[in-house]
Amino acid sequence: MEWLTAPFEVTFVQGALWGGILVSAICASAGTWVVLRGMAFLGDAMSHGLLPGVALAALLGGNLMVGAVVSAVVMTAGVTALGRTPRLSQDTGIGLLFVGMLSLGVIIVSRSQSFAVDLTGFLFGDVLAVRQQDLLVLAAALLAALVVSVLGHRAFLALAFDERKAHTLGLRPRLAHAVLLGLLGLAIVASFHIVGTLLVLGLLIAPPAAALPWARSVRGVMALAALLGATATFGGLLLSWHLSTAAGATVAALAVSLFFLSHMVSGLRDRRARRTPAPAPVLEVD
Repeated sequence: MEWLTAPFEVTFVQGALWGGILVSAICASAGTWVVLRGMAFLGDAMSHGLLPGVALAALLGGNLMVGAVVSAVVMTAGVTALGRTPRLSQDTGIGLLFVGMLSLGVIIVSRSQSFAVDLTGFLFGDVLAVRQQDLLVLAAALLAALVVSVLGHRAFLALAFDERKAHTLGLRPRLAHAVLLGLLGLAIVASFHIVGTLLVLGLLIAPPAAALPWARSVRGVMALAALLGATATFGGLLLSWHLSTAAGATVAALAVSLFFLSHMVSGLRDRRARRTPAPAPVLEVD
């Protein structure tokens, strides 16, 4: 039992745990829609698109979170604008923005004579450095994410399953898509400090994807995804402590492992269900 509890008696590990739990809840609210709409590439592009703002903020001695927010706003506006270009596919526009923002970030870093910008934390996170004020920021981000998710639930739902119907119902799918991009940007900005931009998809995509075979509604996917993300955080920090591995990477790796485990078990369940006829679980439109 001491092996299980000893790491969490340390103050900075406690902060990391609470930070990871808050981020898991934020990522669950945004990541569920990302999984349902097949927007994983967009999430990856937006996470790497934070580099220019973070690099510039670090170079000028500013707040990295503010720099990340600015980059997220630019990426969101860019994706929204390019998505309205009829002759350009959305993936092409996202890919161009991805490369452009990443290149700009590298250029900004290269302008530093001493390369003072520490990219390690940006790329891989620093979950063990979460402070009390960081928890307050994450709590505020979670509150904002929940408000957006509740108010936009009907529009997001229609957008995820039938964009034309959303337009017919007067739900303004373009505006809903822009707001959804903002929610995704919020989740990424909140998460990059915990697991870094290279691993942010571990918490953004893996828990909702793992929850999908077991939940019967979109809200159920979100709730189960938040629980799985919190489990990955707890287990990742525990393994990191005892194995002396990178904390953020261990959390992300465990989240992905839970995804594979979930789908392996659900595959076995479906095989048994085919042998004994029973209604398969179907995601309900709530």
